[in-house]
Amino acid sequence: MLKGVPKLISPEFLKVLSEMGHGDRIVLADGNFPCESIGKNSIVIRCDGHGVEEILDAVLTVFPFDQMADKSAWLMLPPEEGAEEPPIWAEYRKVIEKHEDVNKLDVISKPEFIEAAKNAYCIVASSESALYANIMLQKGCV
Repeated sequence: MLKGVPKLISPEFLKVLSEMGHGDRIVLADGNFPCESIGKNSIVIRCDGHGVEEILDAVLTVFPFDQMADKSAWLMLPPEEGAEEPPIWAEYRKVIEKHEDVNKLDVISKPEFIEAAKNAYCIVASSESALYANIMLQKGCV
């Protein structure tokens, strides 16, 4: 056991977070995201029984945002024209504000998000049931 590491971050998950380098990306995926097919060239970590908000909070206790980039976190925009912002995004902003600069957060289209996710170092599969609850983070330096 280690001090200060959230319980939901398994040894395998902690190893992956440690292995990631500056500029590498991780996707925290909702339960509908095709983790295995999109992540066929990535490491896929299962976090069954946990929601993305909870995982985001745990990850950001050990994961630095990329301060060299304009943006270090991205949400996936619903593809429906004029769709309202998913309510969970407000919760993500609160979590990010606890740990990092919320101005590093941006929204990108679903096709852009999917393409970027194909190059992610890691995709975390969650049990999140909220729609469009995916978030991608870019690692910085400590």
